[in-house]
Amino acid sequence: MGPPFGKNTTRMRTTNLQLTPHAPEHLRALIAGPERYGQIFGVPPAQGLRDFLVSDEISPEFLARLEEATEADPWTHGFALVHAADRIVIGMCGFKGPPDGDDMVEIAYGIVPAYRNRGLATEAARALVRYAFASGRDVRVVRAHTLPQPSASTRVLTK
Repeated sequence: MGPPFGKNTTRMRTTNLQLTPHAPEHLRALIAGPERYGQIFGVPPAQGLRDFLVSDEISPEFLARLEEATEADPWTHGFALVHAADRIVIGMCGFKGPPDGDDMVEIAYGIVPAYRNRGLATEAARALVRYAFASGRDVRVVRAHTLPQPSASTRVLTK
């Protein structure tokens, strides 16, 4: 069975979001600056989107691989979360890599502050889970990590 949302990982749609695959040049442009990202990606970023890639949480190893990458890979570069009504990139989601030897993938997602608490992270997480199981890759387990204390992320994962 091929990808559930079109050949070669085309866009996925949810009620309020369009998940569009990021290419390495999109992410490099976002690191360079929001204006450059908007020019390259074709949809402007919401305030705070760049923070996802320039934080201390991003590993130097990921950034080094990003600099050398030439082809889009949804398992590595993830998806832009385009708010369908507002036509702005309000977050990112993806996987922490392709399925491992145990047929497991880990999902990750982030929504900029102005769009939080609207159920959008839940939509993104559900789309990632659907994508993983219908991708044609050997995926038996989808997991995510969050802090143990109750938070918006624990509510997303509970749903």
